[in-house]
Amino acid sequence: MLSLLKHLVLQIVLLAGLLLFSTAAQAQKKPRQLFAKFITEEIKLDGKLDEVAWQNAEVAKDFWQNFPSDSTDANYDTKIKVVYSESTLYFAIRAESSGNDFVVSTLKRDFSGRSNDNVTVLLDTYSDGTNAFGFGVSPYGVQREVLVSGGGIERGDWNFTWDVKWKSKSTMHDDHFIVEIAIPFTSIKFQEGSKKWRFRGYRFNYQDNERSTWVRVPQNMLLINLAFMGELIFEKPLGRSRTPLTLIPYVNALTQKDFVGNESDNTIGVGGDAKIAIGNNLNLDLTVNPDFSNVEVDDIITNLTRFEVSLPERRQFFIDNSDLFNSFGNRRDNRPFFSRRIGLATDTAGNTIQNDILGGLRLSGKLNENWRLGLLNIQTAADTANNIASNNNSMFVLQRKLFSRSNVGMFVINRQTFDDYDFMEDSDRYNRVAGLEYTVASSDNVWTGKFYAHKSINPDDKDGNIAAQAYLIRQTKNWRLASRHTYIDAEYQSDLGFVPRNDAYKPAASITRFFYPGNKILNRHDLRILGSVFFRPTLDYQRTDHTYQAIWSFSFTNQANLELKANNRFIFLTDEFDPTGSDDGVPLPSNIGYNFNEWSWEFNTNRANNFVIATNSTFGGFFTGNRLSVGGEISYRLPPKISFSLAANYDRIRLPDPHPDADLWLLSPRLDITFTKSIFWTTIFQYSNQQDNLGINSRLQWRFAPLSDLYLVYNDNYYVSQFEPKFRSLNLKVTYWLNI
Repeated sequence: MLSLLKHLVLQIVLLAGLLLFSTAAQAQKKPRQLFAKFITEEIKLDGKLDEVAWQNAEVAKDFWQNFPSDSTDANYDTKIKVVYSESTLYFAIRAESSGNDFVVSTLKRDFSGRSNDNVTVLLDTYSDGTNAFGFGVSPYGVQREVLVSGGGIERGDWNFTWDVKWKSKSTMHDDHFIVEIAIPFTSIKFQEGSKKWRFRGYRFNYQDNERSTWVRVPQNMLLINLAFMGELIFEKPLGRSRTPLTLIPYVNALTQKDFVGNESDNTIGVGGDAKIAIGNNLNLDLTVNPDFSNVEVDDIITNLTRFEVSLPERRQFFIDNSDLFNSFGNRRDNRPFFSRRIGLATDTAGNTIQNDILGGLRLSGKLNENWRLGLLNIQTAADTANNIASNNNSMFVLQRKLFSRSNVGMFVINRQTFDDYDFMEDSDRYNRVAGLEYTVASSDNVWTGKFYAHKSINPDDKDGNIAAQAYLIRQTKNWRLASRHTYIDAEYQSDLGFVPRNDAYKPAASITRFFYPGNKILNRHDLRILGSVFFRPTLDYQRTDHTYQAIWSFSFTNQANLELKANNRFIFLTDEFDPTGSDDGVPLPSNIGYNFNEWSWEFNTNRANNFVIATNSTFGGFFTGNRLSVGGEISYRLPPKISFSLAANYDRIRLPDPHPDADLWLLSPRLDITFTKSIFWTTIFQYSNQQDNLGINSRLQWRFAPLSDLYLVYNDNYYVSQFEPKFRSLNLKVTYWLNI
């Protein structure tokens, strides 16, 4: 372990030198600039752009194409103008097109950019190349807002759950559409006295099969990548952001019945959140008796592994500055803090159940240009009937910007109970984790990576308990090279985190070559070779798993995609395991290594089409037998109001006697109807014979005022083996967003 940490420190020192060189080289390139004029008159949002302020405003134009090419001007240009008053930032956008057959699949807020024409503006208000606000509008005037974190390097770096007040108006014409946007300065955070922000606009134009961006972005990088930005120059320095005090109370009337325990309950819940500005750059979020019953139902997943599966966080209280808390570690092997843990617990039967949150606070944001601070404290309720203690859950974070886009951060996590419970061991009274991380992102995004060291402490276990990683990527237009070394001690523990396995040392590496044939059918293809191996340190570093994989991906000019994979897998079982999940099957024996090959493919048509097909299949060996998996999704839209989809997955597992076979089905039809831009109805059915459950979730939402909603939610669950009811609920909930 000591040698691993020494190696990690050496790589950090070498990398710092590389970053200094890269930053100096990039500093000589002057970014594109757009001048924003200060105005005193009001702008009427009508999509006409007939005010004098717009006639005199500077224009950002000459967009670069990002798809199908990234080395030519856009075929259909987009023009952006910006002006601002004391209270509001205004955008005027004119998006040229070949006609008026605009692609808009839904009227619902926070639409997918993969299936809707839209224009989006990114605002890096602190010019740190790490975090940004995004505001997008479709030709129908449907809005979406997004928080970008982590530099926008990976797909998990954006969060569309974030909500904030702003306005827009659009008009559609024969060969273009126009969007006006008004963003109150109270809705975003920025440094007082700012004279310029990093800024970029980008556009999805599915009508003409084109993506474009104001600042050129390489095609093999995401359009939200914050390495590629221009500058928005303000005529006079900005004042304070003056974020108002926000109260978000709720009332929830709930009736529910547990058929298994033959228990019924009728309650009226009252609680809410508050958002308070601390200074110019910090947010204080408070919650009392929160209720998350309106959160969209989680997707059911067929799990054929020995390990837990993580699900995304959708609860609004945890969203603002969520990267400060959730981005430590890595998503796959070790996340020391995973907010989904709070509000969930395990009952005496081993089932995951809701654990009430009594209240909490979260302080987060910028201290100045270089420093960020995060503090979270949440108290959960006791449930003695299920042997669940009342816990105080807290986290402290401090982050310092380095170079142009890198940062170093430290954190301390504490989960602790202050009461004595008969069912609790002394060793479970608290769990603490502390860590130090260095996140790498060069100014041109060629170098990215992360280096960290974490340590956990329990009442009777304070020595060792280390988790560490050294991860480095070099990516250019033609090549991507990645190397990762992860170590997790056998006694490392994070009760508020996501750590699928302990006692592991995992070296992994990959190499990818990108090809750009430039013909009329195939836009791009890439070949990726990767390998990862798990060793068990307490078993003299015995190999317990490996995956060697070759992936060939194809991106077509019609925006369809195809991916082919060949895998060689090895799994050494240290414990008995039944991959079928059957109740009485004979598990595969332990202390045996299983080596097998499998092949898979995935294909999807253009997701902007009204009729979309996405399909996949995996076939080949599976432990001592074989497996065939076939799945996919078919969706059909009557834009912009109605969408129906059917997702299905079938796993056929055949193992030699005496081990069980299995035929596992997962079916999920979904109907979305957006009656207007403020009334939405979604109904989802989820059938899984592995989980012996048929779930029905139907939700009607009326956004009767900005960010204020009325929900009517019906949930029903049945056993599928004998088709008997499990649990049923109906709740009517009202939330209201009030700025004071």
